[in-house]
Amino acid sequence: MNIPLLAGTVSTVLFAASMLPMLAKAVRTKDLASYSLGNIALTNVANAVHSLYVFDLPAGPVWLLHSFYVVASALMLAWCLRYRKSTREAKGTGRWNRKIAKLWKRSSWEAGSQGLRWATGWRGQATTS
Repeated sequence: MNIPLLAGTVSTVLFAASMLPMLAKAVRTKDLASYSLGNIALTNVANAVHSLYVFDLPAGPVWLLHSFYVVASALMLAWCLRYRKSTREAKGTGRWNRKIAKLWKRSSWEAGSQGLRWATGWRGQATTS
């Protein structure tokens, strides 16, 4: 019996099984707001680079595990990009987006001056130092 091969196989199954609930919940709820888009994107980049190393190794459990990670992180990225927009629309715009939308509805000059006051807190009073 090859102990390292057995350990690699068992750990591959355990690591893959630990990710399945996350993937299932993402598919079921389509709510990925708690996931960082930057982290998921960086994970995909890291997986692409790490693939150069992994697939240079002899075939074995690490190939299966890495392939699973590549597919899982690519799915999470795709779902994050797809579902984030639809969940934002379902929940309505955020507080900042509502303020910007109000400013956008006004005339361009008024919106510009209101936007400046809103963004900087400037009220138009002369300040003395």
